[in-house]
Amino acid sequence: MVTIDGIPAHPLVIHAVVVLLPLAALGTLAVAARPSWRRQLGVPVLLLALAGVAAVPVAVQTGEQLKAALGGQNPLIDVHQARAGLLLPFAIAFLVLLAVTVLVGKRADRAEPGSDGGTTTATRVTIGSGVLAAVLGLVVLGLVVWIGHAGATAVWQGIGS
Repeated sequence: MVTIDGIPAHPLVIHAVVVLLPLAALGTLAVAARPSWRRQLGVPVLLLALAGVAAVPVAVQTGEQLKAALGGQNPLIDVHQARAGLLLPFAIAFLVLLAVTVLVGKRADRAEPGSDGGTTTATRVTIGSGVLAAVLGLVVLGLVVWIGHAGATAVWQGIGS
């Protein structure tokens, strides 16, 4: 089991997930709301999301190590583990949509309005992916809370019992 100064790595690593993904989700709301905020905050929010998503498999791996070190079966830990298995696909989809929003948004900012005076395809893609990224960010935020609640319940009600 990986430890950091004698402490199991899992409770330390999960803080990257618990802090970075919700911050990225909230930042995505701002990025999707206004083009000027996307220009200013898009790349930093994208980097937060990237770090948060990268921390998810590490948190899962260190959680499995901690569960094995604790030995035995604990239904509260099983619930936490089952819920945690749902996060990565949603987090990756959130990251991809946010990346599309930020990167295509940069192209849309440079593009001239369509020949008919309307918006360009890049602008429409930026708006659509921004709305979807914001919605998926809220889903990820909800999952993080739901998974974290199960983990906290396992710690405070189950492990020492």
